[in-house]
Amino acid sequence: MALFRRTHVPLLGVDISSTSVKLLELVRTGNRYRVESYAVEPLPPNSVVEKNITDAQLVGEAIGRAVKKSGTRTRAAACAVAGSSVITKLISMPANLSDDELEGRIQIEADQYIPYSLDEISLDFSVLGPSATDPDRLDVLLAASRIENVDVRVAALEIGGLQAKIVDVEAFALENAISLMAGLGGPVANSRIVAVMDVGATAATLNVLEDHNIIYTREQLFGGRQLTDEIQRRYGLSYEEAGLAKRQGGLPDNYEPEVLRPFMESMAQEVNRALQFFYSSSQVGTVSHVVIAGGCASIPGVDALVQSKIDTPVSIANPFSSMTAASRVRAQALANDAPALMIACGLALRSFD
Repeated sequence: MALFRRTHVPLLGVDISSTSVKLLELVRTGNRYRVESYAVEPLPPNSVVEKNITDAQLVGEAIGRAVKKSGTRTRAAACAVAGSSVITKLISMPANLSDDELEGRIQIEADQYIPYSLDEISLDFSVLGPSATDPDRLDVLLAASRIENVDVRVAALEIGGLQAKIVDVEAFALENAISLMAGLGGPVANSRIVAVMDVGATAATLNVLEDHNIIYTREQLFGGRQLTDEIQRRYGLSYEEAGLAKRQGGLPDNYEPEVLRPFMESMAQEVNRALQFFYSSSQVGTVSHVVIAGGCASIPGVDALVQSKIDTPVSIANPFSSMTAASRVRAQALANDAPALMIACGLALRSFD
């Protein structure tokens, strides 16, 4: 299964997180992109635990519902494995090898770099270009993941009626989305070092990028589920009711000052803490812009609050800000979901490699 292989077929980007399936389809005319279809479908509890699919059938059924909801006719898909389940190595190879020779050489030498038997892993590579230190050598990025991590995603997509053409790595998909945003100009384009804080349901992940390449990653146990749990406890709701109320409103007047605001303060502290860990472990330089992504980024005003705590410019992730959308795509819903669609967007961009 190809982690990096180039493709020229239309692809659905399918991001399988711990709480939902996010599906996105892009089309391109010239240099302009259009959102052709998208959907977000909740996952049954515990069908994905810590980014590992524990029930492919339930995940596949959710994918099928997302496909139906989106209205897409495309059946080829790109999905991704979590960075924590992937080993990546930058290796050097002679520049005079043909593609076939390079592939054969890497297969022979891979066991030097990968601590698993080669029959247990899916292995792929991408040629990054000539080595900066030796023009007769190539820098090659090697990526490997256990076969079961790949196979369970392929199986879930098949249950949902899709065919996995590419299994990528979440971090690479995020780099794609950030590169797209940088191409639009603005603060991301003008910043050499950018931090992306993805605050999802159960985890907050800081990725620091230098020139659009990830150089640092740290995951912290913090997420929107804590807000849902507090709503559930405070107002005597079921978990499903609490999640719905969080998104749609209708909670008592004390919700904002007593529940939502403290959660936002905690979120700002988590961003600050993650950045301090980065600074204490790296000499790369100062982050000049922070992008907040993930479902929690949709909370109104959270960007201003975080910015006031960290004294660094902050914006909310929106890879679709310069895109048009097909008539069946609801613009307001897409804008609300945009911060949570970064990985799905990065995967959908693989259509145009």
